[in-house]
Amino acid sequence: MPRPCKCRRVERFPHAVFFKPAGIPLTELDELCLSVEGLEALRLADAEGLSMDDAAVRMGVSRHTFGRILRRARRTVAEVLSRGVALRIDGGSYRLDEAGGSGENDND
Repeated sequence: MPRPCKCRRVERFPHAVFFKPAGIPLTELDELCLSVEGLEALRLADAEGLSMDDAAVRMGVSRHTFGRILRRARRTVAEVLSRGVALRIDGGSYRLDEAGGSGENDND
């Protein structure tokens, strides 16, 4: 029996949860999904420039788990950009840590 997935800390819910190439109707596009914790890993590592250790502490996971989340997120974004498909940000196993956050979302 696999270990249960530990909730990852996410500082805030994304402002936008859907992105698509300009000029192509949504009905003609495939879409890929990026988890909310995947977006948080991208934000911490690439936008904020945190080290793997510091980012893992912020998310409340091990360095190894953070690396796995980040690799999966980068692969998803690379595929979206190279294939020209839509990106939906949804799901995962995370807990919002923002002021007045809505608690847990365990959609994994």
